[in-house]
Amino acid sequence: MKRPSTIIAIFGPTGIGKTAVAIALAERLRAEGEDPAAISADALQLYEGLEILTGAPSPEERSRLEHRLVGTLPLTATSSAGDFARRAHAEIDALLEQGRRPIVVGGTGLYLRAALAELDMRPPVDPALRERRRAQLEAEGAPALHAELAARAPATAAAIRPHDAQRVTRALELLDAGHEPTPGTDASQLWTAALRRPTLLAGLTMQREQLNARIEARVDAMIAAGAEAEVRAAAAAGASKGARQALGFQQLLDGDVAAMKAQTRRYAKRQMTWMRKLEGVRTIDVTRRTPEEVAEELLAALA
Repeated sequence: MKRPSTIIAIFGPTGIGKTAVAIALAERLRAEGEDPAAISADALQLYEGLEILTGAPSPEERSRLEHRLVGTLPLTATSSAGDFARRAHAEIDALLEQGRRPIVVGGTGLYLRAALAELDMRPPVDPALRERRRAQLEAEGAPALHAELAARAPATAAAIRPHDAQRVTRALELLDAGHEPTPGTDASQLWTAALRRPTLLAGLTMQREQLNARIEARVDAMIAAGAEAEVRAAAAAGASKGARQALGFQQLLDGDVAAMKAQTRRYAKRQMTWMRKLEGVRTIDVTRRTPEEVAEELLAALA
């Protein structure tokens, strides 16, 4: 059989069923003689010890489809999109060299881009500049820094939410250091149509009511599976700032499941909005469709 040269990227909002579609597709590819493997493009599934909270593929799911870049970082570690890009590129290139089909699965915009494209990495910032901006953030809050960014770099500020403290401060740090805070890992651009390799981009969508219902059920299942105990153990183990960005981490520390559900619904809405703006994406409405039906559509798109 001809060696696969096209990557398949399956992405969409949290809770939509990306892993199930990837597994169903892998089973069909194996029936045609291929040997696919999945690569997670989820920033938080990298952390070992947050499998329940991040919805990482279960042992049973991983027995049906090999998943890479899942649970590969200790909870105390820090990482960046640039670090992830190097690892993802190495995994993808190795699979293709072995004649295997990479299936990239994820919903994190920047990390999906990191896996599939080249990142325009900005240089490191002087620690003194970073510390000054962190102190200002603590004293004044993200909206005040965003107002300064809007005055200095209006186009960059327009692409960042005023309360997105991490990206606002990063953009200002770059400006302070004399660099333009665009594009790439900074706030202004989470996507590019210039991909490293031929890729079938499949963006999964779903009617809002059904997706919200799935999110409610997903969070309930996480709680039943022990997500709160997992989060408390992670916090006690010294989870890094990056690990603590997982959806629901702080809410479960606070014992507020309703807030976790609300945060997850808002995040899914932002993911859907972002995805609709992407170039070259095959959008697939999975409302009331089985993973197997979606996999058949993707298989036909490869032909």
